Amino acid sequence: MRLCHQFRRARVFAAVAAILGFSASAFAQSGQLSLASALQSAGAQAAPQLEPTGPVRRLSMEDAVRSGLEQNLGIRIQRLDPAIQDLAVATARSLWTPNLTSSLARNSVSQPASSIVLPTNQTGTLATGVGMNQQLPWGGGGYVINWNNQRTTTNNILSTFSPQLQSTFNLAYSQPLVRNFSIDQIRDQVMLSQKARDMSDIQLQQVITGTTRNVRNAYWDLAYSIANLKAQQQSLELSQQSLHDNEKRVEIGTMAPIDIVQAQAEVAANEQGVIIAEATIKTAQDNLRTLILDPSSQDFWTVSFDPSDAPAFAAQPVDVDAAVRNAISQRTDLKSAKNTLDQSDINIKYFHNQILPDVNANVSYGTFGIGGSALTPVDLSTLGSGAAVPIRDVLSQRGYGSVLGDVFGSAYPQWSVGVQIGYPIGRSVSEANLARARLQYQQAQTQIKNLEMQVVMQVRQAGRNVQTNQQRVRAAAASRELQERKLEAEEKKLAAGMSSSFLVFQAQRDLSVARVTEIQAISDYNKSLVDFDAVQLVPLNGVATGTFVTTAGTGSIQAPITLRQ
Repeated sequence: MRLCHQFRRARVFAAVAAILGFSASAFAQSGQLSLASALQSAGAQAAPQLEPTGPVRRLSMEDAVRSGLEQNLGIRIQRLDPAIQDLAVATARSLWTPNLTSSLARNSVSQPASSIVLPTNQTGTLATGVGMNQQLPWGGGGYVINWNNQRTTTNNILSTFSPQLQSTFNLAYSQPLVRNFSIDQIRDQVMLSQKARDMSDIQLQQVITGTTRNVRNAYWDLAYSIANLKAQQQSLELSQQSLHDNEKRVEIGTMAPIDIVQAQAEVAANEQGVIIAEATIKTAQDNLRTLILDPSSQDFWTVSFDPSDAPAFAAQPVDVDAAVRNAISQRTDLKSAKNTLDQSDINIKYFHNQILPDVNANVSYGTFGIGGSALTPVDLSTLGSGAAVPIRDVLSQRGYGSVLGDVFGSAYPQWSVGVQIGYPIGRSVSEANLARARLQYQQAQTQIKNLEMQVVMQVRQAGRNVQTNQQRVRAAAASRELQERKLEAEEKKLAAGMSSSFLVFQAQRDLSVARVTEIQAISDYNKSLVDFDAVQLVPLNGVATGTFVTTAGTGSIQAPITLRQ
């Protein structure tokens, strides 16, 4: 045994001597010497550290989500849409609002004499009127009410009163019996505007859920970037330590000076990794602040976030079947598609109603009253002899109160009841619209089935991503542990003279990659959990492919809205 140990020592000493001899000849070259000194001076510089230039805000995941829901501009914009749609509903309903009218007119007419019996006619009239009309929200009917008053002065000898007071009251009502009875154009627009209002709520929910998902993922990206910087700094410290150890080995003569060049190159490469990691943190900071901060704040671009929730790994079970059922009932794109289908139902109901015969029942009622100063009659036979127009005396006075008594007491009523029937000859526009809407409805139903299939595929894929990332984290953790043991073994072998700097540096690089891979796997796992929850509520890419659903009635010819008088 003692002879074996002595033989091994001899082999080690011989190898060291050979390396020193080769290094002495190689180190004699001036170009290599200048490169070694340059790399040594570069490696001696400390790696730049990421120092915040503004205030640092300690931030948890829930704090980030809460701030995003309050400050995010996209959510602020979308929150205005329901209020806008409320106004659209009010605008559609305004077509049912009673319309009050009033009038005041004063006119004077002077006509030349048209015969020897009738002299020049001069008439003056003062007229006032008040009216109301309304299209009713039920049954499609509408009414018109008018109350008119008039005071007329004239020198016409045929007139009984001068001045003459006249008042009339009229009420007319029109009721559709077939077409426009169950639904008309106003009710169609009101129901469609209400569905558009519901759609704005769905879109708001989609924006809120999507923003929450983006905030959580941006938070994990920032946490990953910080953890990645620490891993890169650890690799840099490890390579710097190796460079320091190799420099000592060169000093004592157990390592060739040329081996320092490789250590210095490794330090330079790790410094580059630290610089890239620092830039990645700045990008992640910007992505997060644009999601959760108010751009009008003074420290918007200077504040930095310090995540308090580390990207830890906690395996969670995934029930894909339950998630699929939840997505079918809760996904906003499916809700939007079903809302579109409801709008199609409304349009088809309206178009089907419009092909029915136009049958309207019309009822009108009116009363009349007249009064004023009653004048004595004129004997027209005396006018033909060229006699002057006689002066007429006032026989009696009938005031405005008596006139109103006749009007509202129905002293002289008049009424009418009738039915009006209209039916187009040949194919009508409504029939063409109905046929088009039915075909579009069938198309929309097929589109929804296709959308449901895509939703199921997205949920299943998100569930697989969670399970895959779980396995990735476990495999990455095992790989990192093995790489740590491998580096430890190579360092021991190098200390014993049974390894080389190249193998040690290779082990350091492998460990660095393993650490970054594990951090990335944990971050991807946490983000996949966020996506798995979000995909049950919203499409992950904002608008899923094929989510457009045809609205039955799109492109149909619409008739203008008219109020029946």
